[in-house]
Amino acid sequence: MYKDELIQLHQFLVYVLKNLESEYEVKDECGEYLSLNISPHHIHRTKAEHKHAIFVLSASISHVVATNNGGNSSNISNGLSELVKRSRKELIRSQNEDSLKYEKKYQKIMM
Repeated sequence: MYKDELIQLHQFLVYVLKNLESEYEVKDECGEYLSLNISPHHIHRTKAEHKHAIFVLSASISHVVATNNGGNSSNISNGLSELVKRSRKELIRSQNEDSLKYEKKYQKIMM
């Protein structure tokens, strides 16, 4: 997916969350997403950061739905939790690669 498509998906999931908020208490389930401090309007953030936010938000939404529907959707919630873990690793890897590129570039300038 392109970054702009990820941002659109991110925005859609925020709308879904706001819709769920009108019916259910979602603050506890969304703590991890809120701690990321990234929204669809943060277009300067990387593709990997938006992708991770999407997985975290999706997992939170599925947890809310599973909790309020008698646990019938718990398999989806568990699967999304695994995607969150993978995307977190991918995000850390990409941030490390970016910092190494910056460090090499900085060393060339200083020479």
